Amino acid sequence: MARVKAGRRGSDEYYTRLAREKGYPARSVFKLREIQERFHLLASGSRVLDIGAFPGSWSRYCLELLQGRGKVVGVDLQQVRLKPPALAGFIFIQGDIFDPEVEKALLSQGPYDLVLSDAAPGTTGSATVDCQRSLELARRALEIASKGLRGGGSAVIKILQGGDEGLLLGEMRRFFAKAKAFKPAASRKESREIFLLGFRKK
Repeated sequence: MARVKAGRRGSDEYYTRLAREKGYPARSVFKLREIQERFHLLASGSRVLDIGAFPGSWSRYCLELLQGRGKVVGVDLQQVRLKPPALAGFIFIQGDIFDPEVEKALLSQGPYDLVLSDAAPGTTGSATVDCQRSLELARRALEIASKGLRGGGSAVIKILQGGDEGLLLGEMRRFFAKAKAFKPAASRKESREIFLLGFRKK
C-alpha cells in the first residue's frame, strides 16, 4: 500500500479512492483489513457473522480471505451490494437484529468463530441521541455474539464514543478472556467511532 503523506484528510480521500479502485462498495473495508492484519481474528474455515453488513465490503473481504473454506452470514435492513463470484459461501438475511425471528435465523447458521458488527444508527445531528442509539446497537450485537459464538471465538463491535463505551467494554470482559478498544487508521478523522474487540469467548 502506498504511504499517505497528505495528512488525515488526504488519508480519508486515499481510502475512498482505493476502495473504488478495488471495487469495494465502501472504504470501511480498510478498517477491517487493519484489524485483521493486527489481530488475526479470521482464519481458514471460519464461520463469520457480519452484523450491519450493508453495503457488503466487510462480507466480501471475509469471503476473499476464506477462499471458499468457511462461511459468511450477513444481516442488515438493506440488501448488500455483492455479486458473483463474491456470493460463494455467503448467506444474507435481510431484517432487523432486534427482531427475535431474525436472531433465531442468525443463530441457526452458527456457531460462529467471529462476529463482526459495523452497524451504525441513522444520525440525527444530536451527539447524545446518536451515541445512545449506537450503544443500543452495540449491546444488541454483543448479545447476539454471546449466544452465537463458539467457545474461543472473537468479536469486533463498532460504537460511537460518547462516554458509555467503557461500560460496554466492561460487559465484554464478562464474555471474553480479553477485550480492548481500537481505532483503525482508516477511520475518518472527525468520526467518533471506535471498535471494541473481544478475544477468546469464555
